[in-house]
Amino acid sequence: MAVTIVIPTPLRQFAGGKSEIDVEATTAGEALEKLTTEHADLKKHLYNDQNSLRSFVNVYVGDEDIRHTGGENTSVKDGETMMIVPSIAGGNLAGEARAEKELPTLSTEEYARYSRHLILPEVGLEGQRKLKAARVLMIGTGGLGSPLGLYLAAAGIGTIGLVDFDVVDESNLQRQIIHGTKDVGRPKIASAKDRLNDINPNVRIEAFETRLTGENALELFKDYDVIVDGTDNFQTRYLVNDASVLTGKPNVYGSIFRFEGQASVFDATRGACYRCLYPEPPPPGLVPSCAEGGVLGVLPGIVGTIQANEVIKVILGAEGILLNRLLLFDAWKMRFRELKLRKNPDCPICGDNPTVKELIDYEEFCGLRQPAEENILEEITAIELSELIADNREAQIIDVREPHEYEIARIPNAKLIPLGEVVKRADEIDSSRAAIVHCKGGVRSAKAIADLKASGFQGRLVNLKGGIAAWSDEVDSTVPKY
Repeated sequence: MAVTIVIPTPLRQFAGGKSEIDVEATTAGEALEKLTTEHADLKKHLYNDQNSLRSFVNVYVGDEDIRHTGGENTSVKDGETMMIVPSIAGGNLAGEARAEKELPTLSTEEYARYSRHLILPEVGLEGQRKLKAARVLMIGTGGLGSPLGLYLAAAGIGTIGLVDFDVVDESNLQRQIIHGTKDVGRPKIASAKDRLNDINPNVRIEAFETRLTGENALELFKDYDVIVDGTDNFQTRYLVNDASVLTGKPNVYGSIFRFEGQASVFDATRGACYRCLYPEPPPPGLVPSCAEGGVLGVLPGIVGTIQANEVIKVILGAEGILLNRLLLFDAWKMRFRELKLRKNPDCPICGDNPTVKELIDYEEFCGLRQPAEENILEEITAIELSELIADNREAQIIDVREPHEYEIARIPNAKLIPLGEVVKRADEIDSSRAAIVHCKGGVRSAKAIADLKASGFQGRLVNLKGGIAAWSDEVDSTVPKY
């Protein structure tokens, strides 16, 4: 029986760049075995040392997670589709709660402003008053936060909280439409606040220019009705989930990577939370950030708008929200898929016997804080590398970016060996002399060094701190930054 396995973007580099692979199999386990036999590099990303599927990888047959059917013994039919879904960083909830309180009235100007809502029976006057009474906290004002904020403000959400600590950079402008060219160098939260006030001066904007942490999350969340996750890293994503569960708030989730997006509504009082879907994060470096992997500019606009839609429905107490459903979107193929989610009774934060009863160290949970003896990484700065090149024209420089990045910008005489190929091509690196390894910002090169060392490579490996971006900033400004 022919089964089509859909390969997600982060894992395609280990599957010959393919997005779909057909195998002959009668069970999910047999299909995965044939897949990982044909593409051996996939196995370590899908299975742990005990040969069990990793907890940050979900496998669906049709729209059902095999963890809730027959596991790897789940049967597959001829022509059926299997999906590998790794982690990438509501009902009548807030609307019903607010309906019990006295709702604010609308001004004459607001009647005109929201007229297209008011004539919708599903919204109407009472619904618009619910929106005005609502308090929504947005985590992040970047790619997802931009369309979120714009549409929530335009819709008349009474109070919008913004949490962000970053500044506007030129590379943001391709997708973060809440910011403009004039805002480059400004705090994102200041730029976003100005734009939202301009869209709708009736909306109260509460700005928190700070990083969300375990120390401030519970205090921030307690005064809001709905939390919206617009984050771009796993440690903050798990923090948002856990704080939402502990404070009993619905968490409207979205994530993006290259051409693919995900969206859902997590509410532990009525169904699954993010940890039910992904009990553990992927290891550091497996899923690049948007800065490392890129993102289609319109993708966060689509996913962020879906999140805004779900926030409004949650507040209104509408039926059909993305509760216990995961929406997948592929912008390149223009395809939506929907998968079922189920509450995990063994979930450590929302299950029958939770073990996580307070916020934890999420840097450590995501593997970003290693013991000192395991975190030794020899580094060199861009200036030091330029001096080394001046003294030794034969410095060995290994570029682990992708070929299309190499075309954009390169360090002279660097040898391109993409991260996904670096272990296989280790014999192309001269182990008798130091190798300077670099990528765009230093993350993938650090992973390449770790992978090489784990494979038994004996040569000296040195990471270029800040990658080629630092080279452009500190050594050669003619090298384009991207």
